[in-house]
Amino acid sequence: MIIAVEAYIRRTRTSLQSLLLEPKVITGLRMAAYFLAGFGFSAAGLCHLPQPLVLGLICACSGWPALLVAAGGSLGYFLFWGSAGGQGIAWALTGLIASHTTRRWRLNRQTPLLLPALAGLTVSALGVVFQAWLGDQTPVILYLLRVAMGTVSCWVFSRVLQGRDPVMEWLGWGFAALSLAQISLTPWMNLGCVLVGGLVVAGSLPATVVAGLGLDLAGITSVPMTAVVCAGYLVRFLPRYPKWLGAAAASLACFFVMQLSGRVDHALLLPLLLGGVGGLLLPRGGGLAYRRGETGVAQVRLEMASGVLAQTEQLLLEAPEVPVDEDALVVRAAEEACSGCPCRKTCKDSKRISQLTGLVLHKPLLTPEELPIQCRKSGRFLAHLHRSQEQLRSIRANRERQREYRAAVVQQYRFLALYLQDLADQLPRRADTAEPVFTPATLAYGNRPAADNGDRYLAFHGVGCKYYVLLCDGMGTGAGAIQEGRTAAEILKRLLTAGYPAEYALRSLNSLCALRDRAGVVTVDLAELYLDTGRAKLYKWGAAPSYLVTELCVERLGLMGPPPGLSVTDYRESVEQLNLRRGEVLMLVSDGVESSVATACCRAIQGKTPQERSRAIMNSGQLGGPDDATMILIHLEPQKQ
Repeated sequence: MIIAVEAYIRRTRTSLQSLLLEPKVITGLRMAAYFLAGFGFSAAGLCHLPQPLVLGLICACSGWPALLVAAGGSLGYFLFWGSAGGQGIAWALTGLIASHTTRRWRLNRQTPLLLPALAGLTVSALGVVFQAWLGDQTPVILYLLRVAMGTVSCWVFSRVLQGRDPVMEWLGWGFAALSLAQISLTPWMNLGCVLVGGLVVAGSLPATVVAGLGLDLAGITSVPMTAVVCAGYLVRFLPRYPKWLGAAAASLACFFVMQLSGRVDHALLLPLLLGGVGGLLLPRGGGLAYRRGETGVAQVRLEMASGVLAQTEQLLLEAPEVPVDEDALVVRAAEEACSGCPCRKTCKDSKRISQLTGLVLHKPLLTPEELPIQCRKSGRFLAHLHRSQEQLRSIRANRERQREYRAAVVQQYRFLALYLQDLADQLPRRADTAEPVFTPATLAYGNRPAADNGDRYLAFHGVGCKYYVLLCDGMGTGAGAIQEGRTAAEILKRLLTAGYPAEYALRSLNSLCALRDRAGVVTVDLAELYLDTGRAKLYKWGAAPSYLVTELCVERLGLMGPPPGLSVTDYRESVEQLNLRRGEVLMLVSDGVESSVATACCRAIQGKTPQERSRAIMNSGQLGGPDDATMILIHLEPQKQ
């Protein structure tokens, strides 16, 4: 079989995407991001003195992210500033203690400015300590500037981590440019200039201007970088311009500004150009969405509802779990054993028995020799102790179920909060001008009529240019499988037609199956088609492998994994990125279709027209067997002008 280069590239990209979906990989990337953020912000300096941006980021975080930011910041202060970075390390350690201590205060949730105030107080107190006892000679003006920088950075980073505040994001880009401007890999490769070059291409105008101002404050060059970024951004106002001009806009603007101002620094041109090339790979950022009239009122209400749901989610996450009192179970077992013991009046070990700790419950099979005390009726005590062990196991199982239920509720609050916020963000914007250029076409084949088939197949339009093809396979046969397949399909259809993101809809179905104790009753194949670009996403959760048929090869997509409903916190869906704009055919099959039959059908339709595919499938083999079997062919046809 000839394997096309595109198939190889798609397979490699799919492998990388699957790797990025692994929880351990995501956690590792997040840990690296927090560490590098602390390391990068430690380089920020004004008038050749370090600034407490790391302290602001630590106070804005909590838990292990704050610890990683503190570690990266401490290392950065040591490497970038040497002996002058001792005060920065003190900022990081003090901020870590303050963040860990105040996160549990109720006043902290009621007073958003508490942590910024503590950050400013920390900078001022440590500044006095270093000036009084360690001989720090920082001028008063710069001392006050540090205090203000610590307070403002904590407030800005807190709002940036919460998201949905473009003004704070602009200030965050300014802090990033101020910090990265102090890091140069080579004399011709300043990271701050690379960041600004990317923002000129992909960032919003305010973020780009603030980042340019950050470069000017860093004092790395005499060229006015704010004027450079403003001139480079003007290219984006042109109706049509080549991509190379957009990538080189910052470099060209810098060259012209240097000629006009008479200040020459050719070391800026290469990093600005590289940043512009990198910016072409990023989505363009927008500006501030304005609220007007009834649309603005609706947007505010949606944002308030989203905020309430997000706050409820946070409260559920922060709710402490009451520990199991294992000592009380041991005391109860001792009381029950000694209350009816004939030797209780003459026994001298009854008090010692009641003083045993809960550690004895962790041994599954206790014998009289393993008891830390001597009891004349040890068998009687062991019987009650074994009963307490059963109670402990029951309590732990109940706690585990409660964790699953809480995780499901928290997950739905998070999904709804993000969904409402997305709706609020879309209200003031102009309607999507993208028009579909493809028409979806589907062909479905089954071994039973639709009314008697547990494989539920639906094809429907989503929001905008999205189109969905859904195959829910109710496990087994009969009325139960039919009902489960139909229920899952209808729930997903309602969520998707309302604009719910596909990954949220699938995970909501997973939570529903887990809460109903219906794990493994259904599998899901969901194809999300983009009719404006011809691209597609294939979501699979426990379903049989699918097939992508091209003129050159047949590619198998996905592997059969565990079905939804097994766990709320462990996601098992897979996502495949496809392109159907050149006549490719996507085949979805249920588990009732044998692999040999599916492969034969795929080879039979290679190079066939849509009218010939039905006849080719009928001639290649019949769908049979005791299980429900369904096969769906999906392709895109260009719309007629």
